[in-house]
Amino acid sequence: MSDEGRTFTLQTASFDARFPNQNQTKHCWQNYVDYFKCVNAKGEDFAPCKQFFRAYHSLCPNEWIAKWDEQRDEGRFPHSLDP
Repeated sequence: MSDEGRTFTLQTASFDARFPNQNQTKHCWQNYVDYFKCVNAKGEDFAPCKQFFRAYHSLCPNEWIAKWDEQRDEGRFPHSLDP
């Protein structure tokens, strides 16, 4: 199927006053952690969880996400993801 004639909207994470500096590493990390806490508490279909998902995918390098996913799968992620 061709994407010709289709319109796409690209968005990035909105401003978060907790992370005012140019370096968004902590913002990336916090959205990743918040997403999994949210999913564990409310499920993947809960709208605020989806916002965390979009934010960390926008802010975090794919290599970091893959590394953290691997750590979670192996039970050695360095942060509690309990709600």
